[in-house]
Amino acid sequence: MTGEAVLVPVLPNHRFDEAALDTYLRAHLPGYEGDAVIRQFQGGQSNPTFHLQTRSQAFVLRKRPPGVLLASAHAVDREYAVLSALAGSDVPVPKTRLLCTDDAIIGQMFYVMDHVPGRIFADGLLPGCSVAERAAIYDSMNDVYAKLHLVDWRAVGLESYGKPDGYVARQVARWSKQYLASNVPDCPAMNRVMAWLPANDPGIDEAAIAHGDFRLGNLIVHPTEPRVVAVLDWELATIGHPLADLAYNCMSYHLPAATGRGFAGIDLPALGIPTEAEYLAAYCRRTGRDTVPNWDFYMVFALFRIAAILAGVYRRGLDGNASDSQAVERGAVYQAMAEIAWSVIAAGQATGGK
Repeated sequence: MTGEAVLVPVLPNHRFDEAALDTYLRAHLPGYEGDAVIRQFQGGQSNPTFHLQTRSQAFVLRKRPPGVLLASAHAVDREYAVLSALAGSDVPVPKTRLLCTDDAIIGQMFYVMDHVPGRIFADGLLPGCSVAERAAIYDSMNDVYAKLHLVDWRAVGLESYGKPDGYVARQVARWSKQYLASNVPDCPAMNRVMAWLPANDPGIDEAAIAHGDFRLGNLIVHPTEPRVVAVLDWELATIGHPLADLAYNCMSYHLPAATGRGFAGIDLPALGIPTEAEYLAAYCRRTGRDTVPNWDFYMVFALFRIAAILAGVYRRGLDGNASDSQAVERGAVYQAMAEIAWSVIAAGQATGGK
């Protein structure tokens, strides 16, 4: 496995007027040479992403998907805002170039940023890497994540980016609503989890920039060195609880290997990948924490949230407007995610929780 991003011809349901885009970029993007070769990044489940290659430069364009969308979803303008705010911080992000809110140009709102060369690893087990490389990549991911949560979000201009209080409660309500709006086959485990979360919220507020989808597959690793050089896919970013965000990053420890993102049953030390306890200890050390309280709750929340997101992916796949040709297959696992979330609850009840 090389870790190279997969570029394919623009998918039929995501084609747009390339000539209109070229005309717009010639007028609004300084240095743009024109006549870009446009290909689509394969694998994304949400906002379609495209590689634009001119004679001497490469850019990346992200836009809203076509079709009828759920309210507040696919907010590329929010992605653009947080990427721009983090420029110059300790968090590595691509340089933003422009935001176009005029749907008349290519049919949907979009933004353009610099292309950052490097490797993207979809498989968290990092096949093809050495033990030392795996350890270094995971340590770099942990370091970048801690730096993100330590950013003074008010100082970088994100004071109105999200509400710092009651984040988890609002997210549970939001994703419950989104899940129900997706109109997918009923899942009893999801219904139980949706009821359990608001009844067990510890109600302890903290505020940081929450990426919302921080995982290895959304990071660019240096072409030859084991370090993170860019964080991608900020669609779900907001001001939120850092431990809820961290739990999402640690979901792999609770997922079976068969999901393609799970570590359960894997001998991680033999691979050079930190255990969950080691990863959390490194995060605590870097952020000045003693511990991560109410971890089971935040893990259940993270699993519930991804289940709701995948239900939306499944619906878009059924409707034919997903960013990935395999959306129906991938989105259908929302039920399995809900079952895993309920198993964490059951295990915590059996042991008294943590």
